[in-house]
Amino acid sequence: MSETMSETAPDLSVVVHGPNVQDHLPALLDSLDAHPLTGVEVIVAAVGDWARETAERHAPAFTVLPLPEGAGDAAARSAGAARARGRWLHFVHAGDGVPVGAPTAVARHAGGLPGTVDVLLLDHLRSTWHTLARPSPDGPRLARAGRADLALDDRAALLRLAPLLGNRVVRAGFWRAHERLLTTEDEPFAAYAALLLADRVACLPHPAYEDRRLRPESLPPVPPEQRYALVDRYETLLAFAADRPAVHGVLYDLMVRDCLRAFARARMPDDVAREFFRRASAATRRHRPDGHRHPAGLEGVRRSLLEEGAYAKYRALQQASHARRGVRSAARTGRRRAGTRLAALRYRRALTRPVDPHLAVFSAYWARGVACNPAAIAARLAELAPGVRPVWVVTAGNAALLPPGTDHVVPGTRRYWEVLARAKYLVNNVNFPDAVVKRPGTVHLQTHHGTPLKRMGLDQLPYPAAAHGLNFQALLERVDKWDFSVSANSHTTRMWQRAYPSRHISLDHGYPRNDVYYTAGAAEVRAVRERLGIAPGRRAILYAPTHRDYEADWSPRLDLAALADRLGEGTVLLVRAHYFYESASAWPAALRRTGRLVDVSSYEPVEDLCLAADALVTDYSSIMFDYANLDRPIVIHADDWETYRTTRGVYFDLMAEAPGPVARSQAELTEILTTDAWRDERAAKARTAFRRRFCEYDDGRAAERVVRRVFLGEDERLLPRVLPVDERTPAPTPEEATAS
Repeated sequence: MSETMSETAPDLSVVVHGPNVQDHLPALLDSLDAHPLTGVEVIVAAVGDWARETAERHAPAFTVLPLPEGAGDAAARSAGAARARGRWLHFVHAGDGVPVGAPTAVARHAGGLPGTVDVLLLDHLRSTWHTLARPSPDGPRLARAGRADLALDDRAALLRLAPLLGNRVVRAGFWRAHERLLTTEDEPFAAYAALLLADRVACLPHPAYEDRRLRPESLPPVPPEQRYALVDRYETLLAFAADRPAVHGVLYDLMVRDCLRAFARARMPDDVAREFFRRASAATRRHRPDGHRHPAGLEGVRRSLLEEGAYAKYRALQQASHARRGVRSAARTGRRRAGTRLAALRYRRALTRPVDPHLAVFSAYWARGVACNPAAIAARLAELAPGVRPVWVVTAGNAALLPPGTDHVVPGTRRYWEVLARAKYLVNNVNFPDAVVKRPGTVHLQTHHGTPLKRMGLDQLPYPAAAHGLNFQALLERVDKWDFSVSANSHTTRMWQRAYPSRHISLDHGYPRNDVYYTAGAAEVRAVRERLGIAPGRRAILYAPTHRDYEADWSPRLDLAALADRLGEGTVLLVRAHYFYESASAWPAALRRTGRLVDVSSYEPVEDLCLAADALVTDYSSIMFDYANLDRPIVIHADDWETYRTTRGVYFDLMAEAPGPVARSQAELTEILTTDAWRDERAAKARTAFRRRFCEYDDGRAAERVVRRVFLGEDERLLPRVLPVDERTPAPTPEEATAS
């Protein structure tokens, strides 16, 4: 594109590029859309379906360029730049952010720069999973450089700015002249090269970018070649600066600093570490400027050892430093560990014994018993891999409720620690204790226990009511032990990426506990209704509310006596309190005696209750996602939606995407249930859309897929395929079961 553009060309093209990493893209696009963009256009080079779907919600205000899954950052930047009309280009990674209003300020400043300036340098903010929008150290450097344009050789210290493409805006003509060199997957190289190639640069000491750092534990392991590429990067850059002494000196210091940091912080196998150290040592000797002096103190010692290639001495220095820190840490924590020494000793002894490849430990809901996804997996495991021995973790109080013959351990006992130490497979729908060690060769399977409407994991950080008492660092340490994470739909898969960022593999196989909704027949439906005392022909409504983080104690949100009276003798209310509460004892005793209200709070499994119910009434409980598999009516009672959404945080607007009619009061709920609104055509249409989105992977064979993938090691491509929602046949309704 010619530098002489039309009069209507914008001053700045913001090129958002890349996949929707851990769901950061919505916040970025919302911030760009939250303020009038004067003189600015936004182009989204969206990699993959998730990024495309997110970006298209902002069309046509933004130009969306869909790119295939797996397209690299370099290709995405090039695609976006090719469509850009602006005189200046600002490349923004989809995982990063832009402060509200910043693009207009940048466009205004860039539009006034002389044509000799190729790069405009910006200040930026830094965010991690636990810190938000912290100032960067670049601000003072930019302020000292002033706003006048200058040559890099006159202010070589600008090379010490964070090497991000996002904190530099480049002239479109300059980018296209050097695109071959600047288009690389190595972003720091491109960021440094842009400065080295620029005739003149200008500075804007204004935070106009947010660098969001993902947890290293959530990123793929770095291969050896990428480690070595760090040295190659600087050797190439130093060749650009061979006849520029000031620039060469700064680049050399940056190279030595980054090599030492990588060696100290990265966990490399010894052979990779030795080779990296050798290459870095050779580069430091080869490019050391004349008269260069090492800094004083320990840093100077490290640099000298690197130049000498003294790998063994450097490792000894590292080990001595680690030992000193370890002694101090042990002194601080020794007293706290005194009370658990005996259990820890038993556990450590058990850890010295070999892993038992035929032992699997199962637990559900903080050791409540045989339930949920772990129970469904264990049942299928007995059929497909009978050689694997399951042991359940169950509290002493719940042990008496176990099915006869269930092998189990009670938390804290000697055998409890022994099986946790030696089992190859550990399966849970919450988490095992922090003290559990992830041994080599073991497999930790996280099944979860619901599709997320409310915010979970790290996404609870901005919500004090939900985050109270949570140790997020400890949470992440538990998450890092997961090998597999079970998911029922792509929404869940995506939300777990952002809520639990780690390297675990998502098993997009469906929730095993939901298999029964496709495998149960008329006899099973009739049997469970008989156990609950529901006479043929009576309508059964399952009422299952969730808990509120903002309430200290639970209290019913409905006047069940009045509701039951309005619904009449032909309706039975199956009332299930959330498992955080003991029971529904506060509900009317008189109604319970008539059989019109059945307290099923302690009834297990909950899947039986869903099979027995003609309809579900809930608020924000994840039971709605499971029940939707049955394709039966669902009514949402949302009397406090605004409060819940504000205090707990949610992932989507349930009021706009409900699985059926929504009642905002008891009067509205009564009206829905006493007319055909609970099951009319409009309700069915909403339910169909909901099922297609949230019952995506549930088809009756989820447990089989999980067992074959995790316990039998079968190739995922050979597993039973997931049937489309419209091709599945759920269990018969109570009316159909009675008729048969």
